[in-house]
Formats: sequence, C-alpha cells, structure tokens
Amino acid sequence: MKTLFSAILMVVFAIGIHAQSRFENAQKIASEKKELILLNFSGSDWCIPCIKLHKNIIETDEFKKLETENVVVYINADFPRNKKNQLPPELKKENASLADQYNQKGLFPYTLLLNSEGKVLKSWEGLPSENALAFSKEIRDIKGNQK
Repeated sequence: MKTLFSAILMVVFAIGIHAQSRFENAQKIASEKKELILLNFSGSDWCIPCIKLHKNIIETDEFKKLETENVVVYINADFPRNKKNQLPPELKKENASLADQYNQKGLFPYTLLLNSEGKVLKSWEGLPSENALAFSKEIRDIKGNQK
C-alpha cells in the first residue's frame, strides 16, 4: 500500500513540475539569479516589425550576452498565423494567458522588462528605435538601478 501511495504521489509531483509554465520558470530563475525578465509578444510569421526586432536585436550577439551574463531571462510569447508554424496547445494557452495579463491591447511587437515578481519596469511598443547595443545597454542600466 505504501508503495502504491508513493508511486501515485510521485506521478502527481512529476505532472505538477511538468505543468509549470515558462513564465513561472523564468520568475524562479530571475529570483534566484537576481535577473530581470524580458517578455516579447510577437507574430513571428506575419508581423514585419516583430521579424525585424528579432533579426536586428534579439538574435544579435549583444543581446545574447544579456542572457549568458545573467542579466535577463528571455521569453517570446509568439502568435504565429501560418498553419505550419502553429505552436503546441499548451504553449498557445500560456501565451494567451500572458497576453491577457500583460498585453491586453494586443500590440505587436510589444516588449516588457519585468522584475522577478512580474512588475513592469519598462515597455517598448512596436519596434524599438535603438540598435541592439543601445537596447542592451538600456536593459543593463535598468538592472543596475535595481540593486
């Protein structure tokens, strides 16, 4: 009986851990490592400014340093339209939930810099006017002011 109970408990625990969202994981990591969270709402296959944002900022080495140097945890809440690019149902649900909480106007791209509790520290509507270096510096400056 104890073995059966233990097995059931382990299954429930494993499901609970697996069900944790990317955002919850990001909050945990941000809290542990004193990082910020960069949440980006994008339409990766239909929104031209979103595509430019990813190409000119998010995919650059300068931005990637923010992740490797424990400055930010990056989350992309993507809303693709093409059938071939559709996300798994659980990811769609999480992205919709994030949009309900942080992007009620449905702006694309819309980028938020959050603390580990989910408080908005800075937002960018549309394509940021800065280049990747200036964008990354602004994030570093905000993080520096958090200490």
